[in-house]
Amino acid sequence: MPKTTIHTRREVLKGLTLGGGALAFAPFLRSLEAHAGTAGAELPQRFVFVVKSSGLGRRNLVPEGVQTELQGGVAYNEADKNRDFSRSRMVNASLADHKLPEILAPFDALKDRLSIVQGLSGKNFTGNHTAGYGALGCMNSEKVPLAPTLDYLLGQKFSQGPYPMYAMAMNGSLLGQNTPPENGYCYPNISAKGKLQPLPFQASPEKAFLELFGNAVMSPTEATRKLTVKSNLMDFLRQDAKRISSQLNANERERFGHYTEAFESLRVRETKKALLSNVIKDKAPEFTDLYKSQVETDRQRCQFNIATAALVTGLSNVVTLRPDTLGTVYTGFGIKATGLHAIGHGREADNGWTAQRTRREIDKYHLSLIAEMAGKLDRIPEGDGSMLDNTLIVYTSCAGGSHHAGQEDWPFVLVGGVRQRLKMGQYLQFPTYLNAGHRTVANLYLAIQEAAGIQTADHFGQPDTVLKDFDVSGSLSEILA
Repeated sequence: MPKTTIHTRREVLKGLTLGGGALAFAPFLRSLEAHAGTAGAELPQRFVFVVKSSGLGRRNLVPEGVQTELQGGVAYNEADKNRDFSRSRMVNASLADHKLPEILAPFDALKDRLSIVQGLSGKNFTGNHTAGYGALGCMNSEKVPLAPTLDYLLGQKFSQGPYPMYAMAMNGSLLGQNTPPENGYCYPNISAKGKLQPLPFQASPEKAFLELFGNAVMSPTEATRKLTVKSNLMDFLRQDAKRISSQLNANERERFGHYTEAFESLRVRETKKALLSNVIKDKAPEFTDLYKSQVETDRQRCQFNIATAALVTGLSNVVTLRPDTLGTVYTGFGIKATGLHAIGHGREADNGWTAQRTRREIDKYHLSLIAEMAGKLDRIPEGDGSMLDNTLIVYTSCAGGSHHAGQEDWPFVLVGGVRQRLKMGQYLQFPTYLNAGHRTVANLYLAIQEAAGIQTADHFGQPDTVLKDFDVSGSLSEILA
């Protein structure tokens, strides 16, 4: 059996090659140089998508003193429908001139790296309480993916580490009632590799920690043995696969090739993780009993801790989080049995909170975790700025701006900057659906790709044919620096 050698990060950066695999690993080695701050190395770009369920409260995102049609009116609950609003004017306000609303107060020190975008539509990719894959793919595909989603595309472009993208969720339920957290991989209908190719999310914080940072809790001898065993197994499977392939016809050989590619990708991933072993040990979060908790708010905090560390260590440059589903019961808020689905329909939580307050507290908690992540990244120097300057965090909902019918008026909270190519520090509210000047979710996603340096077409996903007489092509210019 071939012997596997564990290379330290310093050895790699000194130019140590990996034999016949050097070409395949070249982009990853360049990313190590960037993470190490090597002069002349191109700085990495990172993306985090946080996609909650049951809508994101639009009124709660308006800075003080900004006059919009979202102020006043009915309470934010089931009665808060898009059809209640018909905004014909564009609102563009500087956050520097206004006090942030309560749920965004944790971003006071990061106002210049925060932008709020409201009024975008994705009406043509609707579903039963969720747009499913449409939320990140701009397609009418609630349950079955039709094309790659934005997070996967960015991961393929920018992640040179072991994981092109890494995803975590509470569970894979869509419309369940009082659904407990799962403890393994699940499919929450958010991210996709392509048509009929959904991507799995890890629902267990404990398993996600061990999967990503296992070397941090192992001795060097144990880590070396683990990689050697896995590499030897992969070598054996690859050799056996070659023998089997030689006995197949052309069509069978092509199908069987997908299996051998999976073996190879696993070997590459484990080798990359070994190369990162030193930085993983240095930057991995401390493993505590919190990672075993079944309390939803604890698990969400663990998801953000893991996601931050995955970015810092270079394990992945793209992370997608699905912090809750409609069946989630927020026991961490003292709620015993009232699920998010019932709250979305206006039911008072059994801790005495109104539906309006419960939804606001959920959004507020998620945003506090995002602010903690942003603060950690902002304290890590990178290039002439910080890691946050080369990162974009996107917070939104799979259901748009309300529990039902929210896809006509989709809110987004953006944090970071992507190398200062996005215009941050502003509140943008576009005219509503079928009003002149209206723009779509796809326009925002095109702007994100353009800011990242990706050449794009005029459209992303499936165009809304109802808007055929409106100019909704190209990037959202108001967000581009």
